[in-house]
Amino acid sequence: MNFTRPLCAVVVVGAAIGYVVASSIDASAGYAPIALSDEAAPVEDSMHEFMEYVFQPTYLRLKSTMAAAPADNKGWKALKSDSLILAESCNLLFGRKPDEHGDDWVKHAAASKSQGAALYKAAREKNFESATAAWKSMLDNCNGCHRQFESGKHILQP
Repeated sequence: MNFTRPLCAVVVVGAAIGYVVASSIDASAGYAPIALSDEAAPVEDSMHEFMEYVFQPTYLRLKSTMAAAPADNKGWKALKSDSLILAESCNLLFGRKPDEHGDDWVKHAAASKSQGAALYKAAREKNFESATAAWKSMLDNCNGCHRQFESGKHILQP
């Protein structure tokens, strides 16, 4: 049996699909932008539930990890993982902007994301001093939001 024609067809179709996908990606951003739609609507409407089950477990792991510099690659990997999870999770906050003081909400979310990204970068560089500064700054930003939108409840400690 001759597989040359079917194989060529697969290669041509694969190349065409690859070209279409690659041409639709904004190369300067490093990923394809995603348009939010009804499909991207929150699963849980309660902000308390959202924070408790999305952010709190990661925060608690990081709090333990940040007690001392990681001793090995496994520790640094855990720090990188949880810092990236928190930083990326801040993106979910933009779609949960409250009707009142929404601009403040966005500023808190952006600042928390920025410091979470700095924490992730410091962890990638295995720089515990910078990681500690970013960790504390991120928590300050989170707490600023909690003070404004939760009347000071749920203040996070480093």
